[in-house]
Amino acid sequence: MKTGGTKRVVLVTCGSTAEALKIARAVVHKRLAACANVLSAPVESVYHWKGKVEEAREYLLILKTTARRLKPLEKEVKRLHSYEVPEFVALPVAAGSREYLEWIEGNVKAL
Repeated sequence: MKTGGTKRVVLVTCGSTAEALKIARAVVHKRLAACANVLSAPVESVYHWKGKVEEAREYLLILKTTARRLKPLEKEVKRLHSYEVPEFVALPVAAGSREYLEWIEGNVKAL
């Protein structure tokens, strides 16, 4: 086990699995994320939007990246996302297997 250091897990909710997959493919292809997981079962979201309480079915996209790639990752997610204000929440990784953390680092480096 190794400390997570600069590794991050990013949460993004999307309006459909198709949108989540489109974003996932793009950010992995551009090496902004090493891995993307799309949860195909919807989450039920309840939130305030424009003065009202709204409810929606959304699909969770989980991205693994580094702190260094967060800004360009956020920019790409916003560019591709259909929401006016998409969720983009980055969580620090406390620890993980050395091999996996090194794999993340190696796969978000620009070619």
